[in-house]
Amino acid sequence: MIDGTGGGLIVFDYVADMQIRLDRPVTHPAQVGGSGREEDHARGAEKDAAVREHRQLTFDVLVDGLETGQPVLLLHGFPQTARCWDLVTPALAAAGLRTIAPDQRGYSPGARPADVAAYATVHLVDDAVALLDALGAADAHVVGHDWGALVAWKLAAQHPDRVRSLTALSVPHPAAFAWARQNDPDQARRSAYIDLFRAEGGRAEQTLLADDASRLRGVFRALPKELAEPHVRAMTEPGALTAALNWYRAADIDTQPVDPVRVPTTYVWSTADQALGPVGAQRCAEHVTGPYRYVELRGVSHWIPEEEPDAVVEAVLAHARG
Repeated sequence: MIDGTGGGLIVFDYVADMQIRLDRPVTHPAQVGGSGREEDHARGAEKDAAVREHRQLTFDVLVDGLETGQPVLLLHGFPQTARCWDLVTPALAAAGLRTIAPDQRGYSPGARPADVAAYATVHLVDDAVALLDALGAADAHVVGHDWGALVAWKLAAQHPDRVRSLTALSVPHPAAFAWARQNDPDQARRSAYIDLFRAEGGRAEQTLLADDASRLRGVFRALPKELAEPHVRAMTEPGALTAALNWYRAADIDTQPVDPVRVPTTYVWSTADQALGPVGAQRCAEHVTGPYRYVELRGVSHWIPEEEPDAVVEAVLAHARG
């Protein structure tokens, strides 16, 4: 186990599930206005302190491979956990790499802030950096799927010194995806579900969990039941689905444009993905200035890590050995 509290770090030499406690924000910084008078500054300082509350969040992390291996940070998407990488990590570990797969903010039971704003991508990116720090990793090969890919793109753009390479699955560079949503009717249709997911008041939760979570199970219809059910069970735990949906609800908080990525990048898109169409995939290259490789998987659905784990492994190893 690794205990990241109090600045201490204890590392044992065996592979195990880990819990890592990090001092992380649970509320979002707000801009404080005022007239410029001294009393306004005092009130502003009080308000700023309140919205910058930090608390220790506990992240569940699956770690495999030699501690001396090149780190590979694997970031899952919605509505999954780190178990989505179960068919990927053994081959990476066998190749001498060290895989680090966290249940991210909202997905780890010990890391579920109540404030929607705490799920802004700025915090998700900083969680990834803090996790690397806690594990003593100066940098890592970063792999992300779905929402995890969006976090990975931003991590690579904002902290290129921490990212040896980027392998993004399904979701293209955020600028390419935003352009497609705004200009491509096909992508707009594919993304219509986002309005439901962003609705507050529990409507999305009720819809997805009704009739023994039949709509939630339907999201995974392309996967065998034995691969889908662990994620369904995780999302039906109290508070889990709301926390996961808060990623969507906080999406408009961090609206700064994402810079082009200059680290070595592989983007993998699958032709049978119901959520992500070809237009965004085709524009992705415009937002990468470093070495870039595009991989298209014919007839594969959205769930690339489970359906084509060998393709994911090959992409990561190409970077690690390059």
